[in-house]
Amino acid sequence: MQRKNIQRDSRIDYGLILPVFLLTLVGMLSLYVAYFHEAKRNITEQLTRQGGWILLGIVLVLIVIHFSSKLLWKLTPFFYLAGLGLMVLPLIFYDNQLVSLTGAKNWVSIGGHTLFQPSELMKIVFVLMLAYISVRHNSKYTTRTLKTDFLLLAKQILCTFPVAILLKLQSDLGTMLVFFAILAGVIMVSGVSWKILLPLILIAAAVLFAIIFMVQNPAGREILSKFGVAQYQFNRIDDWLKPFNSSSTSAYQQRQALIAIGSAGLFGKGFNVTNVSVPVRESDMIFTVIAENFGFVGSAVVIFLYFMLIYRMIQVTYDSNNEFYSYISTGVIMMILFHVVENIGATIGLLPLTGIPLPFISAGGSAMVSNLIGIGLILSMKYHAQKKRMSQGVRLLRK
Repeated sequence: MQRKNIQRDSRIDYGLILPVFLLTLVGMLSLYVAYFHEAKRNITEQLTRQGGWILLGIVLVLIVIHFSSKLLWKLTPFFYLAGLGLMVLPLIFYDNQLVSLTGAKNWVSIGGHTLFQPSELMKIVFVLMLAYISVRHNSKYTTRTLKTDFLLLAKQILCTFPVAILLKLQSDLGTMLVFFAILAGVIMVSGVSWKILLPLILIAAAVLFAIIFMVQNPAGREILSKFGVAQYQFNRIDDWLKPFNSSSTSAYQQRQALIAIGSAGLFGKGFNVTNVSVPVRESDMIFTVIAENFGFVGSAVVIFLYFMLIYRMIQVTYDSNNEFYSYISTGVIMMILFHVVENIGATIGLLPLTGIPLPFISAGGSAMVSNLIGIGLILSMKYHAQKKRMSQGVRLLRK
């Protein structure tokens, strides 16, 4: 009986669970601090709501962990269609006040109650669909040529196109960047020739620098405006380049974040001490709470936990020896990694603000559930790989 329990426990990757648990714990403590200093917020209500989303995510992890690769494979096209359907809902059911505040229709709101953000759940579905397309293509075209690589790239972009259109209609550029990061990661591991990738990377870099240059002069702004770039998006780039010189009120958040982090020192000001007011501290700017309370050392520990998580996910991927799983894990890793780099990078002034939350720490139910489902998919790889090894061992013993 004891031996059976040990075998059952070996299917679970505790090295993956530990950093997620610690990051979630840091998140709850940080949210307590953020809500404590906002008089209009009910701390108990807010933390209970966040805890409820965490519990829902854990339940979904326990379900997803039992999904075999065959079952995921069969369900993926249906998940993709359902995900696109859900992403239409924010265009119909939205809150005018929230839209005027954020500039985006990315939340489903009914009767004044904000329910969930479909694009967060779509990230996981998108990962599955890209993996599905890539594996099907590779199984059909066993000999790689430039022609087949272009075909694979076209399929992956075609899968992305409906998502990008819906995100454009929602005016959610920040989330769109996450999907592009996931797409880039999957393309990189799908074996597409560098003769194709290198020109695409150079073109993307040139377009990025051209946009930044155009934002800095009136004529360029006028051209970008015709392509749908909103004023608040111009402001974010201005605030990123010159956070202390901009006369725009939108730069206030960026300035306050830099002041909060810079004033914390090596070890911070202590738990629940915030001398600098930072707007939306509980969500996009949650890293300022960590930095101000625990300083450079505490911030470095949090970043180290993310590195532990990414490193462990990569290890599980190598151990799974399953092509479908490999693409899935790549997508999940890119999703979490991009969130971390963009959120922390924007908070410390290295990148423009995009409204992207910090995984497992920022307030927000949809993002928390999406990230935990992603972890559940990685845990499922270890679970089923270990289960397969155990069954093979039993067969060898019987022989």
